[in-house]
Amino acid sequence: MTKSTIGDSPRRREDARFVTGQGAYLDDLRFDDLAHAVVLRSPHAHALIRAIDAGAARRAPGVLAVLTASDATADGLRPLRPYVEANVQTGEPFAFAPQPLLAEDKVRFAGEPVAMVVAETHAQALDAAELVAVDYSPLPAVTTADAARAHGAPILSPEVPGNVCLDWRTGDAQGADEAFRMAADVVTLQLDNHRIVMNPMEPRGGVGLFDRASARYTLHVSSQSIHNNRNHVARALGVEARDVRFVAPDVGGGFGAKNFAYVEHALILWAARRTGRPVKWIANRSEVFLSDHAARDMQAEASLALDAAGKFLALKVSSVANLGAYMAGAGGGVPTFQYVHLQGTVYRLPAISLHIVAVLTNTAPIGVTRGPGFAETVNILERLIDAAARQGGFDRAELRRLNMVPPEAMPMTNAFGFQVDSGAFAQTLDCALVRAEMAEFAGRRRQSEARGLLRGLGFAYHIKGTGGSPDENVDIRFEPDGTVSLITGTQHIGQGHETTFPQILAHRLGVPNERIRLRQGDTDLIANGGGHGSSRATYMGGTAIWRASDSIIAKGMALAADALEAAEADIRFEDSRFVVSGTDRGIGILEVAALGREKGKPLDTFHAWTREHMTFPNGAHVAEVEIDRDTGRVELVRYTAVDDYGVLVNPMIASGQAHGAMAQGVGQALLEHATYDPRSGQMIAGSFMDYALPRADDLPSFDLGFNATPCTTNPLGVKGCGEAGAIAAFPAIANAILDALAPLGVKGFDGPASPACIWQAMERAR
Repeated sequence: MTKSTIGDSPRRREDARFVTGQGAYLDDLRFDDLAHAVVLRSPHAHALIRAIDAGAARRAPGVLAVLTASDATADGLRPLRPYVEANVQTGEPFAFAPQPLLAEDKVRFAGEPVAMVVAETHAQALDAAELVAVDYSPLPAVTTADAARAHGAPILSPEVPGNVCLDWRTGDAQGADEAFRMAADVVTLQLDNHRIVMNPMEPRGGVGLFDRASARYTLHVSSQSIHNNRNHVARALGVEARDVRFVAPDVGGGFGAKNFAYVEHALILWAARRTGRPVKWIANRSEVFLSDHAARDMQAEASLALDAAGKFLALKVSSVANLGAYMAGAGGGVPTFQYVHLQGTVYRLPAISLHIVAVLTNTAPIGVTRGPGFAETVNILERLIDAAARQGGFDRAELRRLNMVPPEAMPMTNAFGFQVDSGAFAQTLDCALVRAEMAEFAGRRRQSEARGLLRGLGFAYHIKGTGGSPDENVDIRFEPDGTVSLITGTQHIGQGHETTFPQILAHRLGVPNERIRLRQGDTDLIANGGGHGSSRATYMGGTAIWRASDSIIAKGMALAADALEAAEADIRFEDSRFVVSGTDRGIGILEVAALGREKGKPLDTFHAWTREHMTFPNGAHVAEVEIDRDTGRVELVRYTAVDDYGVLVNPMIASGQAHGAMAQGVGQALLEHATYDPRSGQMIAGSFMDYALPRADDLPSFDLGFNATPCTTNPLGVKGCGEAGAIAAFPAIANAILDALAPLGVKGFDGPASPACIWQAMERAR
């Protein structure tokens, strides 16, 4: 038997079943008497609904039900409410309208659900959906934050005057104004962190069942956070949370798009109750583009004040977040917590003034993706620093070093009172620049110029708070067959938890890995759970495992002392065994567990805890690009990163997570843009024909290193690792592109660096 512990890199145990087709994704699950649902979606971005005639659809072959908003109202269903309804910092309520499960009087984005058709087969449901006649009266649409706030703009919901959900000023405005008056240099940028769609491999979906005997719902679902989402869906159904069970055996990716509840989750369960049949719905790829929660979409005007030596004096940021048609999921929580939390990132910035606005538009609701709020913050500051270096004649790296919080000043407390416990920022930056061979860059640039190409190098320093939902628990059970069940409220969606969580438990208890079975993804298995989001699982679940192990060892001491006929004070625990100090006598933990069962004193342990701190992964990413002068085509030719994730439970899995995040960040920087027609509100990048995800030939081989400083606020010393690349890649690549284009006088560009975008920027500079 093997025992892979913290720091080892065993192969992922879950991969064996995935590559042999034994996964349990939604389409792999089998149900008797299964019915199929299709969602009829609005073709308009903004329109009144005058009437819905579903008569012909209800008479169509195989149709079991055609459900509309009037049916939902009659059955007592409720709209979905945001997860956060007030400013996290001040308690001031947001202006919002709950999202109806099915549109009744009005549609607010192209793709909003209007009806659900349930039939014997998927084809029959599709055919019947075409027979539903909806009388729309189109209204003007707004797709950008500026358009939504313009005078005379159409109002999406009367509950949100002027389409503004929140308008908040925070920070030290007086101190910032004084610093700007004293500054030797001020740099200002207009920045667009453009909208993206996550596109996980497995689309959203679910299979709903209703048991009439118990009046209980069960949803088999592709979701990242089943407990919290279950609670919100139960509220929409008008029942208690205990009356709804969510099950998610395997989830084919999420990237934030599956963090929150969707109206379809409630609709599927309702349809199962109405039809008396299991009902299945899985989004097609067009529905993913139209209706999945999108991410980013924040514009900002930002200014940085510096003294003559380059010391940062103050930061001013005025930002506007486009939330889409509804304040869905975290909604206003991101701009009032994550976005505020680490303003100033790793730099000493004594005065920061923020103006934060969030508005509704006729677009799909915004949710989260890797690094929500933190990514926007890092992008602003890292772009400003490069602009300040160019404007003031500073070396980009030295300007960062000059202003970084040094290791001896840790833990650091930023201008908003948030504390970061650990990090060696300047050292990590230097490691990355050495690893990226920055000293030899001039030679590589000359080689590119000889081939008629512009070459640029850019870098960015990222930091993020990880922790997500503040509560987590585990239940560790010693089974009669000698295995150990590790039941968690966290959730794997491809990160490798089936490998890493047993490593943590094996490290603490010495039990061979193959004896440990991770069980999760079922709200009936464990009372509560924070799921997966904000790179929280290893920190939150791992800490719960560590503390539960302390309790298990303490319980085992008394049982072992009795079995070994020794004083409990003489017992110590070493590598899976309780031993009598000074002797060779001992007993294994699994034997002690068996004794405990016999005596009615099991070692089984449940542990719940609430975090007081977050973890703060950070690091430096360095990108090099080549640009074709004639076409504007950008090629990413080198990418180097040195990250601090604290203690690595499994370095191989941490590297894989980092690589995936880097690929996502590259996608936003170079390719991806969820674009709407500004007049009609129609999405014009609604398929892979128009929305370009990064492919293997768009990416160089990533060079990743680690410079770990253990986290001091959890017993493992870990920091979340899943989001760093998506935060750092966007500004690092943008800075590299601007470095390449600087000789031409190009100072900025918006959106992904497509050939057309870069060519236009070069033409404007000419």
